[in-house]
Amino acid sequence: MDFADASLVVLAEHLGHGRVLTVDRRDFSVYRWNDTQFFENLIL
Repeated sequence: MDFADASLVVLAEHLGHGRVLTVDRRDFSVYRWNDTQFFENLIL
């Protein structure tokens, strides 16, 4: 996980939802927010 990914993860958890806007599909298909839920990529 790089700094940009970590920033999006922390921000999504702080805001209380897992919606992110990123072109990094490969990493965010593995990451989870709240330790259980997958992120929703808004680009797809």
